[in-house]
Amino acid sequence: MIEIFIISFIVALTGALSPGPVLTFTIYKSFKSKNPFTGFFIVLGHAFLEFSLIILLLLGASFLFQNFIFLVMIGIIGGICLMIFGSLTVKDVYKKKYEIKFNLKEENVNNFKGNSFLGGIFYSITNPYWEFWWAVTGLTIMINLDVSFQNPLGLLLFFLGHELGDFVWYVPISLFVYYGGKSMNSKVYKYVLIVCGSFMILFGIYLILNVIIFPPSA
Repeated sequence: MIEIFIISFIVALTGALSPGPVLTFTIYKSFKSKNPFTGFFIVLGHAFLEFSLIILLLLGASFLFQNFIFLVMIGIIGGICLMIFGSLTVKDVYKKKYEIKFNLKEENVNNFKGNSFLGGIFYSITNPYWEFWWAVTGLTIMINLDVSFQNPLGLLLFFLGHELGDFVWYVPISLFVYYGGKSMNSKVYKYVLIVCGSFMILFGIYLILNVIIFPPSA
């Protein structure tokens, strides 16, 4: 069971490390807020939304879990997506595209500047990549790790591991910005991204080989 938690954590951490709307909002809100727990509430909103989506995915796709063709196709497609995402992560690190800027202005955070909890929901659900990731890659991982209502412990470990991946990145960044941090060790950030991106590539290969060598039983 522990592998469910570990895999979920690393995959989530890779996504959290990549700059996006939630990270931008976290940095901006932490600058403006007088509350050191801003990052925690943002992650809490993000986690609430993801828990709801996980339940909806399991409810909506439950009948498809009995379809052999669906299980094989989602395994292959999800594995390919993981490999692509991991490759792009490593590639962009070497092209120096991944930089965290702490001098955000209001125009960097459009449409919503309010409550931290609601912001965590808003900037997650308005990110089209987030929906796509869960519909394909997230669902693939859940199927391969046997995350289902019939395996409540696995479901809990998957959810906790995934949210911990967000927590260990967004909350420290929020505290760093809140207490006046202006820069971070770019080398550490770079190497962590490379390690996580490489893991995504290897895990994607594993998912594809697993579904070919050990076809799922419908």
